[in-house]
Amino acid sequence: MDPKTPTVDLTVAIRAYNSAPCLPEILRRLRLQQDTELLSWEVVIVDNNSTDDTPVIVGKFQKTWLETVPLRYCTEKKQGAVFARLRAVQEAQGVLIAFLDDDNLPGDRWVAAAFEFGQAYPQAGAYGSRIIGKFETAPPPGFERIQSFLAIKERGSQPNQYRPEVLSLPAGAGLVVRKQVWLDNVPKVQWLQGPINQSLSAKGEDFEALMHIAQAGWEIWYSPTMLIEHWIPGWRLERQYLIELIRHTGLNVYYLRTINVVGGWKKSAIALKLFLGSLRRIVIHLLSYRLAAFTDTVAICELNFFWSTLVSPFHLLKQKL
Repeated sequence: MDPKTPTVDLTVAIRAYNSAPCLPEILRRLRLQQDTELLSWEVVIVDNNSTDDTPVIVGKFQKTWLETVPLRYCTEKKQGAVFARLRAVQEAQGVLIAFLDDDNLPGDRWVAAAFEFGQAYPQAGAYGSRIIGKFETAPPPGFERIQSFLAIKERGSQPNQYRPEVLSLPAGAGLVVRKQVWLDNVPKVQWLQGPINQSLSAKGEDFEALMHIAQAGWEIWYSPTMLIEHWIPGWRLERQYLIELIRHTGLNVYYLRTINVVGGWKKSAIALKLFLGSLRRIVIHLLSYRLAAFTDTVAICELNFFWSTLVSPFHLLKQKL
């Protein structure tokens, strides 16, 4: 049998890069998952060039791991979040692939809930978790307005459908996809490659993959029973980091909105709509917040997002020249 052919129900795929601080707790939580007795599942860790003790930690857990749940380890030398994710898809033997980043702490029924949701919603090509923040330091006032940029996704207690046409999509952290849907629709080479070391310039790689899935006719859903805690260290709440994260996200909006759009006039119409819409939001923002738009951390971040979205068509043109 081809080792890449799905042979289990679900693969938990962990993208690891210098993951020593959080990986032991992630694996401990996975080892204690509840209601998985009738579920065939595995864990695959993709190491994206770690220089810390990540391989050693995995090796120690493998010695005492669950007998019925394989814990596999592989490396992806090509640096970048998107390459680690693609390697995980290649390695996965599950019909469903449930992605975890190395700062995601799954709830005690996350694996079972991921499988159950896939069974209950066969029209969903992908679906995201309920993600709450676990903060090292207190976030700035008004943080809930920008929390989705840090992959915090709380959309209520009932399942609901995302709207890809307006870039309403789940985070890559805690995302579950059907392996065959990914293989059939997500290009092997993506334009956005995700964070590389400290660079945030190619943010949006998970949205890029999801846009291809949505445009193939698959629905994208939110599952409230798939609970994850997202560990956010203090440095990720510093003003400059937040500004850079949100600015680079905005710069890639036009590209994401025009994936698979055919016809120059259609792309021009999208560019004009983005420009006018962002300009309107900037004016309203400045009138609403006045001086705070330049002094309040969250208001500054929002202004940077509106501005970077406005110039995103020109950013893409520059990148392609």
